[in-house]
Amino acid sequence: MACFLVPAAEAVVTTVVSKALKRKEQKGEAPSFVGKIKWLNNMLWGGSALLAFEHLWHGEIVPWFPFLTAAGDSEAMSEVLHEMSTVGVTMALLVTFIWIGMVIVTTMLEKKAVNPVSEVEGGST
Repeated sequence: MACFLVPAAEAVVTTVVSKALKRKEQKGEAPSFVGKIKWLNNMLWGGSALLAFEHLWHGEIVPWFPFLTAAGDSEAMSEVLHEMSTVGVTMALLVTFIWIGMVIVTTMLEKKAVNPVSEVEGGST
């Protein structure tokens, strides 16, 4: 019902971090890591938007306060909190771990491109 709120909250945090790093990068104080954080940002915002649309489609989100149809009932609200703490956290962690994998792979590829290994090691003279 509200599982998309957890990745959306993480997306807010990564947006703030990304903007702070971008300012430092422009001053020459931070490593050029901003582009890779933007990947995480885009993954989190995109996934949250799709999930929010899906919940809207199924009538779980309404355009009036309290916005979540389950928020009016205390028993249903406990289900919402349970879903956020299980499904929402799992989705946010999964997206973050996938992003970490992407960063590791691209870093290895970047290092390989900068430092190509010679084809003949210890060649004859």
